Amino acid sequence: MASVRTARSKAPTLSFERTFTQAGHRYVAGCDEVGRGALAGPVSVGLVVIDLDAARGLRGVRDSKLLSAGERTALVPRIRRWAAAYGVGHASAAEIDADGLMAALRAAGNRAWEQVSATVRPDAVILDGNHDWLSAGGQGSLFDTGPEPTGCDSPVTTRIKADLDCLSVAAASVLAKVERDALMTSLAREHPEYGWEVNKGYATAAHRAAIDGRGPTNYHRRSWRLGSTERPGVPGLEIGG
Repeated sequence: MASVRTARSKAPTLSFERTFTQAGHRYVAGCDEVGRGALAGPVSVGLVVIDLDAARGLRGVRDSKLLSAGERTALVPRIRRWAAAYGVGHASAAEIDADGLMAALRAAGNRAWEQVSATVRPDAVILDGNHDWLSAGGQGSLFDTGPEPTGCDSPVTTRIKADLDCLSVAAASVLAKVERDALMTSLAREHPEYGWEVNKGYATAAHRAAIDGRGPTNYHRRSWRLGSTERPGVPGLEIGG
């Protein structure tokens, strides 16, 4: 618990975002994904654009994993008012199966990009992590076979743990998490036996047991190991996010 309290006490700031003014940038977008490691449902990507000439801090925003569901939901309208533009894009389980995870992340990210670009085109993007899956020319997986993506053509800077120290990225993670969680709760009404309103599609023991007993739905990532029995040659991919 001490480590959680320490992480929560260090609020993200705009310090890193403000370094982009040195390159003449005014509109900087923070970007983060959720749902990467789920067994069911989409991968979802949030983008939050800030105007460096006007933006100030926003109290209470943290990486979405450090906030309760109620805290995240309460922050959504505040983030939307604070941002110069925002968007959340999704890519379905079927897209993940057909095109690969990296291509699906790009597709979701570029759908979010289209939303924000209707208001303002970001000069640069800060992407959580160490791999640029967002850029149209970004390096994907050898197993990605989908069409060459189009969309984000602004420079992308990757930053490990950006959701912890960059306010725009933390805000993007909150928007993406709230929207994806709401979608999974809605899908749970269609398929209540999988407990998606609780596990949000992630690999809990109860979720795997339900797949063992009932089989996968069209919302499951069928190319992944889904049940509790290992299938040869198919990775579990149980990464949180």
